[in-house]
Amino acid sequence: MKIREVVITPVAFADPPLLNVMGVHEPYALRSILQLVCDDGVVGLGESYGDATFLDQARRIAAELPGEDVFNLPALRRIVDRVLGGEVFTDRHGLTGGFTSSKTLATVYGFFEVAMLDAQGHYLNRPVSDLLGGKARDEVDFSAYLFYKFGEHLDGRGDEWGDVRTAEALVGEARTMVDRYGFRSIKLKGGVFPPEQEIEAVQALADAFPGYPLRIDPNGGWTPATGIRVARELAGVLEYLEDPTPGIEGMAEVAAQAQMPLATNMCVVCLDHLEPALRARAIGVLLSDHHFWGGLRDTQALSMTCQAFGVGLSMHSNSHLGISLAAMVHVAAATPHLTYACDTHWPWKDTDVIEPGVLEFRGGAVRVPEGPGLGVRLDQDALARAHEDYIRCGQTKRDDTSYMKRFAGNDFEPNKARW
Repeated sequence: MKIREVVITPVAFADPPLLNVMGVHEPYALRSILQLVCDDGVVGLGESYGDATFLDQARRIAAELPGEDVFNLPALRRIVDRVLGGEVFTDRHGLTGGFTSSKTLATVYGFFEVAMLDAQGHYLNRPVSDLLGGKARDEVDFSAYLFYKFGEHLDGRGDEWGDVRTAEALVGEARTMVDRYGFRSIKLKGGVFPPEQEIEAVQALADAFPGYPLRIDPNGGWTPATGIRVARELAGVLEYLEDPTPGIEGMAEVAAQAQMPLATNMCVVCLDHLEPALRARAIGVLLSDHHFWGGLRDTQALSMTCQAFGVGLSMHSNSHLGISLAAMVHVAAATPHLTYACDTHWPWKDTDVIEPGVLEFRGGAVRVPEGPGLGVRLDQDALARAHEDYIRCGQTKRDDTSYMKRFAGNDFEPNKARW
């Protein structure tokens, strides 16, 4: 089955002012929506980043794909390597670790691989999870993803969550998420306030939700010494401690004294990082992400490596829409070793580009869609509105730091292990 046309549509959707070590989320999150139009009218869907640099790279690959066989994934990899070999895509938010040429190639490849698998599934009338070897589970658990946040954007646009900058407000935020979506584990995006304040918040969550697995992720915002201290104070409270400090060496220093496993989506973000991290015993849980680990099948290959070396597997999330969530659910369901609840930004959005009714959170989990391919359908009207929002918002890249400077003044600097 040949690819006849490739359509990439940049979109934007409203994002609350969520805080992190780099600053604060801008008013809109950016994504790219991919449609691979194939013979017989089959369309494969993909979703990934919406930054201008990524869009440029993806469009150059798209120009090469008409006439290619949608089942020929090795050909896709060769095209990506040939067109983009040696290039490095970098972001401005700095929350997914460093970028290398291999990570850049994997990021662009994964965008198209998901759409090709979706098209294959439609052609064969089988779900993507079957193309990945079959379901190891019928539903995939997700974790409530808590953020400190401002009450409104600079333009005065607020949201239902309000201002969340205290332990009490965080517990309220968690209560709403748990009541609404049924989450059975909780993660806090940390690195925003002094560690003592965030320790207090985690302990408040533990008191409010006894027995819930808890996590905190300061995105490398602490020194190794602070990471060790936090790990000591939250021993027996945290399921895992995510990226307490930058780099494999710093993570290894904390891991040697922490009672809980350390997790990462920042110091190990491509295959080149795996060997040194494993040799240093720096991580106990790796957060996969098909968007930059090379798609769904490479995520499964990553899982086998982690299993062989006794490293657990979870899943990282960035602000995303339904096509990405569907892909996350399919690969998590078909990957037996992915046993930790996955991250998701789903509660923080209020719109989508897919038709509703397929992806629903019940008991903190999403059932694997039963339809062919990813099991979701594009809402063309919603896509057009999201593209109009992209044009109107004027953003072309994510830049949490520059936006934070408009709140806090030009003296603000990202928290790079200053605590």
